[in-house]
Amino acid sequence: MTKAGYVYLMANRRRGKTYLGVTSHLVQRAYQHRTKLIEGYSKEHDCTLLVWFEAHDDIQEARAREWKLKKWRREWKIALIEEQNPEWRDLFDDIA
Repeated sequence: MTKAGYVYLMANRRRGKTYLGVTSHLVQRAYQHRTKLIEGYSKEHDCTLLVWFEAHDDIQEARAREWKLKKWRREWKIALIEEQNPEWRDLFDDIA
């Protein structure tokens, strides 16, 4: 049986700084970002809002998707967010 995975984007505000990541436990990881338990870019830039995520049946698929998205231009990532979440609403309460 394969483990499911998620690709996600955290942001500090609408059209602000974003952080792209992958996890097998989206609620837990988003909470860690929200409470700044994870050292690094997301903490330094206050990326505490879960603004986009994509579910995959296999964590390896999620990792492959993350690598593709990391190569995308910033404008493309913003368009990806705004396609599903035009208000840049924090989606954490929707998944928790």
